Amino acid sequence: MILSGDIGGTKTKLALYKIEDNSLSLYYEKQFSSKKYNSFLELLEEFKNGAPKSDIEAITIGIAGPIIEQRCRTTNLPWDISTEELKKYFNTQKVKLLNDLEATAYGMLYLKNEEFYDLNPNGRDIKGNIAVIAAGTGLGEAILYWDGNSFSPIGTEGGHSDFAPITSQQDELLTWLRKRYPGHVSYERVASGMGISTIYEFLYESGFAKQGEFIANMDENSDKSALISKGALELNDPLCIETLKLFAEIYAAEAGNLALKSMSLGGVYIGGGIAPKILPIIKSDYFLNAFFSKGRFEELLRMIPLRVSLNPNTALLGATRYAFDKLI
Repeated sequence: MILSGDIGGTKTKLALYKIEDNSLSLYYEKQFSSKKYNSFLELLEEFKNGAPKSDIEAITIGIAGPIIEQRCRTTNLPWDISTEELKKYFNTQKVKLLNDLEATAYGMLYLKNEEFYDLNPNGRDIKGNIAVIAAGTGLGEAILYWDGNSFSPIGTEGGHSDFAPITSQQDELLTWLRKRYPGHVSYERVASGMGISTIYEFLYESGFAKQGEFIANMDENSDKSALISKGALELNDPLCIETLKLFAEIYAAEAGNLALKSMSLGGVYIGGGIAPKILPIIKSDYFLNAFFSKGRFEELLRMIPLRVSLNPNTALLGATRYAFDKLI
């Protein structure tokens, strides 16, 4: 039996998979609200008590945070997780921690064609590195390195690199953000779920348009970013539309940056929960033009496949397949 997990700042998914006839089948799965638990072990105890009794042979967990010497202090949770602790807890030596985008990247290799939406009809079929970027609670980035025979996932913390404006409007946004985050403004501050709300506040305070009543009167427990997306896609609200447009431009520009830094001729794959939910915006010229617009390297970017993963369990799939391929 394999235990796999996908730990994010908002939710954690754990699953048990059976190994039968050299293939995998889902045995048990449960999702948790991450912030309700003081530690991962506390969450694990609840999972273990509710799951069917089983002998766990291997464990792979994808975590939103840097993995250093097989230990992670999560970025958006007060958790400290290590392989040594998990080895003792489950009495097995086959334990691996992955950065969540490492797991997502590995999972991309096992998705079917119908689980992707292709954004670039001119993308060429070239064997090479693949860049993976995913906006969700935060902004994750990873690379699938192609060695000529197979892919290996490489986790990064590129989402915390410096935000670089590409338009005069984004110049104004950065100036505004520096008042809120005087020490450092990263891409994650704007190209993420919290970034959608932040961009909305910037546009509202700059007087771009009036705020809709559905936002002004929203319940304190409501997901503001989700409401903004609804306002743009369903209610035709000008302030919400401009928010998603600006978000898309920033997200795409950083996807292009990652492609150049990793020479990802094999493609740029977009994961995370946001892109599928705002696909009409991601499919628009706002996104594509910002991705392609790299000066002397625009021609190179236009030949790179650009695909959105439509499978919400890509990270969990990647963690499971990693355990099956590398640990069993």
